[in-house]
Amino acid sequence: MDREAIAAVAALDEDVRGALYDFVRAQSGPATRERAASALGISRKLAAFHLDKLVAVGLLAAETDTTSPRRVGRAPKVYRPADEHVEVHLPARSPGLLAEILVDAVVAQSADAAVLKAAHERGAAVGARRREQDRPGRLGSERAITLMCRILSEHGFEPVRDGRSVTLRNCPFHPLATTAPRLVCGLNQSFVTGILEGLETSGVRAELAPGPHRCCVVLRGGR
Repeated sequence: MDREAIAAVAALDEDVRGALYDFVRAQSGPATRERAASALGISRKLAAFHLDKLVAVGLLAAETDTTSPRRVGRAPKVYRPADEHVEVHLPARSPGLLAEILVDAVVAQSADAAVLKAAHERGAAVGARRREQDRPGRLGSERAITLMCRILSEHGFEPVRDGRSVTLRNCPFHPLATTAPRLVCGLNQSFVTGILEGLETSGVRAELAPGPHRCCVVLRGGR
């Protein structure tokens, strides 16, 4: 049994700690102790205590803030989601190992095209089901982006909207993206593009725009 993973999950059972974790995950960039404390209406000292606990169990990463003007004393800490993911399976299961074997087979057989086609078709099915369920009518870019944010949230992408652009804070396939980035990033783009197609929307596109600590796909609306 993975004791470290269990400890990480158990840490979120504390209300303030869980809320701080959710706050940090929702940010488009690293969060300071001050911002986290203000958002939750708690003291900076209490926020620092719980944030550092989340770092200790591997759910958050802490680094020195190099963007703010330097003040007397030590540079302040900022917090961001940790790159490592946490899984607990009771009884033990190994879906990650199966995924790694399948990725190895795809790469070895140069079957990328089949994977991208399957991802696009799965995304199109997701989009078509949501269109049938919500019956949104004609979707311009504004409404399409709003609906896409809801759908992508349900699939673990953690979208963050900034005007007509949406970045995806989380890659649901992150462990595999580090070993086969071209395949997994292409799969992500094909899946998201398929959802857009299934929704029968126009004016929104899924672009590959890799960046640190997030999914490689960015949604862009408008021309």
